[in-house]
Amino acid sequence: MALKRIAVLGSTGSVGTQALDVVARFPDRFRVVGLVAGRGGERLVDQVRAFMPERVAVRDERAAAELRGALGRSIACEIRAGVEGAEWVAAMEGSDFVLSAISGGAGMRPTAAALAKGKNVGLANKESMVLAGELLSGLARRTGAALLPVDSEHSAIFQCLSGQRREDVRRLVLTASGGPFWAKPREAFERATRAEALRHPNWSMGEKITIDSATLMNKALEIIEARWLFDLPPEQIGVVVHPQSVVHSMVEFNDGSLLAQLGVSDMRGPIAYALGHPERLPLDLPPLDLAARAQLTFAAPDEERFPATALAYRALARGGTAPAAMSGADEAAVAAFLTGEIPLPAVTEIVGRVLEEHVPRPVASVEIAWEASEGGRRRAEQLVVETRPRRVARA
Repeated sequence: MALKRIAVLGSTGSVGTQALDVVARFPDRFRVVGLVAGRGGERLVDQVRAFMPERVAVRDERAAAELRGALGRSIACEIRAGVEGAEWVAAMEGSDFVLSAISGGAGMRPTAAALAKGKNVGLANKESMVLAGELLSGLARRTGAALLPVDSEHSAIFQCLSGQRREDVRRLVLTASGGPFWAKPREAFERATRAEALRHPNWSMGEKITIDSATLMNKALEIIEARWLFDLPPEQIGVVVHPQSVVHSMVEFNDGSLLAQLGVSDMRGPIAYALGHPERLPLDLPPLDLAARAQLTFAAPDEERFPATALAYRALARGGTAPAAMSGADEAAVAAFLTGEIPLPAVTEIVGRVLEEHVPRPVASVEIAWEASEGGRRRAEQLVVETRPRRVARA
């Protein structure tokens, strides 16, 4: 494999730090040329010192000034701020691969900037495809850029489709862990505290995606992402709950065959697959011991208790900016739960109301998609204020 020059967007988050861990294991294969982070802090300072990137972008000018002060004059890298700074890193000349791992809708514009320049993108930011999937997929086709999924579920499908004829595909089956409340009484979900909701049984992830896993909203977003990543209609995309998180997803073919990708619950696996594609990087992850697992179970989603997946199909049926509004509403509702303003079941209730009220329009640009997402966020914030009777437990 020739030396691959990469930029990591969201370098201080869960996926970003794991990606840099993979990169550090293969210094002869990868060179980090760009980093994008939020407020920065000690973690970003350490990353810049370790990888010596040419460009770094942070959320605002204050964070940029703090980073410059912390680095001093001993490290020569250019630092910029804001969304424009993130786009500047994503589209930089000389990079071969961009890992898009900025959380939420904020990752869409940098992802679009990378694709517009023909960069291959490892996509760990599902919201980009939720907000503007058709637009970004078309952009990738026009520039010849590859969209390589990093989410474990979409990576699994991508691997199962390798070497297969797309016209032979009957359906995609996304697996869901069910989160921390799947096997617990309904009362546990209704009274969930912040700490309980963040205690995912299998995966180590950021706060937002962990709460989305608890409500199954992450699976709703993944349905929409899969629709555009793999260019299949929604009726050919299904979900099954698989609490052990061993089967990461499956593809069913028209002869009845089912291909599945299995592995340990470690994000470094799908990250490495995207980074090394078409080669597989040798990792020192523990082998999957199926005998020790004893049992793998599957169940249909409980849409009455977890209505999020039904919202995904509704958003796709409405089309246009409806998924973007849904995504923005989810970001606001999750933030409200994390600060103790609403109970966990209210997250999907609020998202559902925003989706029903939204009037879709065609996604003709990333600006339109962003406006719809922000509109959904603002309406959700209003609904939080209207519906919260009291502050719920934050323990």
